[in-house]
Amino acid sequence: MKSRLQIRNRFVLIGDIALIIISVLGSFALRLDVGQLPFYFPAALTMCAVALLVKLPVYYFFGLYRRLWVYASTNELRLIIAAVSAASVLTSGVMLALISFGFVIPGMPRSVLYGIDWLLSLVLIGGSRFALRILAEQSSALKNGKSRRVLIIGAGDAGALVARELQKSSQINFYPVGFLDDDPAKQKHEIYGIQVIGKVTDLAEVLDNHQVDEVIIAIPSAPGRIVRLVNDVCRLKGIPSRTMPGIFELIGGKVSVNRLREVDITDLLRRDPVKIDDHLVGTTFSGKRVLVTGAGGSIGREICRQVARWSPAQLVLLGHGENSIFESLLELHENFSSLPIQPVIADVRDTSRIQELFKAHRPEVVFHAAAHKHVPLMEANVEDAVTNNVLGTRNIVEAANRHEVERLVLISTDKAIRPVNVMGATKRLAEMILLDAAHRNGRAYSVVRFGNVLGSRGSVVPLFKRQIARGGPITVTHPDMRRYFMTIPEAVHLVLQAASMGQGGEVFLLNMGQQVRILDLAEDLIRLSGLEPGRDIEITFTGIRPGEKLSEDLWEEGMHFQRTDHSEIYRATEEENVDSERLTRAVDQLVHLSHQAETESLIRVLDESIPSASVRSTPPPDMTAII
Repeated sequence: MKSRLQIRNRFVLIGDIALIIISVLGSFALRLDVGQLPFYFPAALTMCAVALLVKLPVYYFFGLYRRLWVYASTNELRLIIAAVSAASVLTSGVMLALISFGFVIPGMPRSVLYGIDWLLSLVLIGGSRFALRILAEQSSALKNGKSRRVLIIGAGDAGALVARELQKSSQINFYPVGFLDDDPAKQKHEIYGIQVIGKVTDLAEVLDNHQVDEVIIAIPSAPGRIVRLVNDVCRLKGIPSRTMPGIFELIGGKVSVNRLREVDITDLLRRDPVKIDDHLVGTTFSGKRVLVTGAGGSIGREICRQVARWSPAQLVLLGHGENSIFESLLELHENFSSLPIQPVIADVRDTSRIQELFKAHRPEVVFHAAAHKHVPLMEANVEDAVTNNVLGTRNIVEAANRHEVERLVLISTDKAIRPVNVMGATKRLAEMILLDAAHRNGRAYSVVRFGNVLGSRGSVVPLFKRQIARGGPITVTHPDMRRYFMTIPEAVHLVLQAASMGQGGEVFLLNMGQQVRILDLAEDLIRLSGLEPGRDIEITFTGIRPGEKLSEDLWEEGMHFQRTDHSEIYRATEEENVDSERLTRAVDQLVHLSHQAETESLIRVLDESIPSASVRSTPPPDMTAII
């Protein structure tokens, strides 16, 4: 902070010299009668000299001249008490030695040495430091007239930290005017001089009766309904709002005003945060060599972020796109500078290259997130879908088998259930390949299956945002189209928990909550952009695309799932029977047909190889409607 109140520590040192002398002389004045002062004046001068020689080095040793006192807190108060106490004890010791050797008047009052000087020093030295803090805050308060007045939603730890940073920083042009919090115990109380003026449900009334320029939601654990309530009221009142990222986004980060951002669609769909078994996850990943395929993608990169928190022995980032791997590498180096990270540019379809990588890095845990996932594009590129999703998975599984990988996790999709499209069918085959290997080798190889994630590359949210930026229209395939959605950090948070629970051959299913209408999602995004659906941005319906369903399934009809030890994770109770020889023949045939570009034969074999698949029933893709 640049301010004339940012007094340099050399001036603090000069002030301490004067305060030490005042403390000593004040001690004598408080202890002695006026008539006794001349007699003890030489002793007082001697003690002033001793105090200066002893206290200043002690204060320096304790770091009292290396602090920015405008940010003084309880930690600094404890430091001052320790420094003043140590300095007073040493000063008293030196004075007692001088008295015993006759250099100082023997009858000097001991209370001056033992108590009064210590108390005065504590008040003067501590008071001078905190006076700088008070002056800095008053200086900050002078800007309030031209600052934006902010109402903070949430008077918990995050809200208090945000309020404190807003108060003390001259670089942030915000001034907190009050809190809203639903906790009855906090009503009418103050935090850092800012009053809790009501509950969240009082927001509309508070905005009507108080001058508020902006609203900040400072509750990382707030569910989507709270964020939606605040955002809707602010939109109707014409007041901008910002939010603290959700608890899953803050994993491995910290709460600060630098993390404040505009309310996003992920906030409106945010669910109540869930806990993970830190001990189990830590045991699974700490000190282990971890390899992530597709590490440059949305899911793969988030897996790398969250695994890095557990201090693996090595983290290998494997991906086909050099730019995305480079971006992942830069981000991880910034946040985990001491973590050994190895970027690898490779294609999972390259059998010999994958075997060499596993031999060189000897991973103990592997997350296989590399896959083609865009449904309409895979309908038009069947050969690539097969080689990447099926052959690539077989290469990873065979390399893991050969090099005795302890734990392998396949990231799968709800589209693998009763697949009607090429992407879903190839992911189902990938599941079968991994489960077959798990049953044969008895290792902790498992599948984690979930639905759509918000904001991933190629997903509907970035598309809708681009369409809004162009002025519309937003294209929705069908008014009743519904999908499961989960934020990327939340999905990966649960993936790590499921991965740590796997013993071998499990199919885990993440609780995706309720399906969301795509039309509702589009309308929310329009409103978050400050516009109104139908008035500012039109929504048009283009028809269901080839390979799409109106709603998704998370398990086969008749298949049963049971809760695990984690409330948000389920596992299939019936193990899928995979005929190893038949599966091997089918995969070999698919790979051969892919190289021959036999699209119709590929689709026929996919249908014949997968239970309940009906890919042939899907009409050819209309490339004008792939989005």
